[in-house]
Amino acid sequence: MELLEKILWIIWALLQVVIAGYIAIPFLFVVIYGLLRLFRVRTPFQRKPFLTDRQFDFAFIITAHQETKFVYPLVDSILKQSYGNFIVYLVADDCQQENISFADARIRVLKPEPALHSKIKSIRYAIAKFERKPDAIIILDADNLIHPSFLDTMNQYFRKGYRVVQSQFKPKNTDTDYARMDAIGDMFNFFIEREMRMRMGMSSAIWGSGVAVDTDMYNAVEYKHFLGGFDKKLQAYLVQNTRRIAYAEEAILFDEKITSGASLETQRTRWISSYFKYFKESFVIFFKGLLRFDINLMYFGYILLRPPLFMVLGLAGLFTVINFFIWPLAAWIWVGLWASFLVAFAAIVLIKGKDARFLATFFKLPLFAGRQFLALIKVRKAKKSFLKTQHTSLVYIDDLIK
Repeated sequence: MELLEKILWIIWALLQVVIAGYIAIPFLFVVIYGLLRLFRVRTPFQRKPFLTDRQFDFAFIITAHQETKFVYPLVDSILKQSYGNFIVYLVADDCQQENISFADARIRVLKPEPALHSKIKSIRYAIAKFERKPDAIIILDADNLIHPSFLDTMNQYFRKGYRVVQSQFKPKNTDTDYARMDAIGDMFNFFIEREMRMRMGMSSAIWGSGVAVDTDMYNAVEYKHFLGGFDKKLQAYLVQNTRRIAYAEEAILFDEKITSGASLETQRTRWISSYFKYFKESFVIFFKGLLRFDINLMYFGYILLRPPLFMVLGLAGLFTVINFFIWPLAAWIWVGLWASFLVAFAAIVLIKGKDARFLATFFKLPLFAGRQFLALIKVRKAKKSFLKTQHTSLVYIDDLIK
């Protein structure tokens, strides 16, 4: 009985250490960010020399499902690029009733029959229709817009030898509380999981759009599941097969933020399902890093194993309360971790938001977490159907950057 009690205490302590690490990282990264800026330390991209003066050939793949009105602003933003070596493949999946056409010869409109109802399948369909093999593909969602210098920036990164580059996201719309809360989530995640990893010489996480991938590397990925998790599977392969996944802060993609609680639940249901679906692969990455003593792989796997943030915070709150009854010292340590996390979160919003409205929205985030809990309850739906997020913000790139 005494041995069992010791084992349970060890498990209890280890579980808290793992969750405490997730809570402590944001504050640690904010401090490191401040020191790097204070001493004007150049980023890895700035230090890395150009390896070639080649002008890389890119293929944009746009996945549109059941709606096409948003692709016109997106294609408009692509055609306004300062860099012109590209071709666009627009996959209009299940859009049979709509006549889509563009005057520019670099735009190819593809209409798969029968309908695919899958982002992964749409990308594969586009690749099969390539008229020439590009050096890299850039995957975009129909509701995206890209800054005029987006592609030129990507070319600079590829000229320096990077084979996978994730762009920066900025909100296309911030007119509702949910849109601003969604944007705050992006600020936090992109700062912690992309910008700071890049500054510290580690692999950035990727997102489901705005990522440029060497064509041969993408073609080597083998998908077994076709509903959700596109970026999870892709990054699991990429982080193990390229030296570093880069983050290009200067390559700006404008992404539509959700505008209602219902849209949030749909989106997060799909994301949470993907987390559980690829949980085993996250373990594989972590243990490969452990066996190779590869800090980059270990950290990448450790973060992939992290549950969604609202669950991490829920566990942290539970540990805090329980420890006040059984381990008071640990409870006060948790109070300190909570304080550091809140300070770091607010600092990131201030650094990246540059908009007073985000500070007011900050206090409404518990509502955001509550909707994610509802999404967790509905997670089984994501295994049975393609959960599509509805889009409403129809704007052009000129409206955003003028």
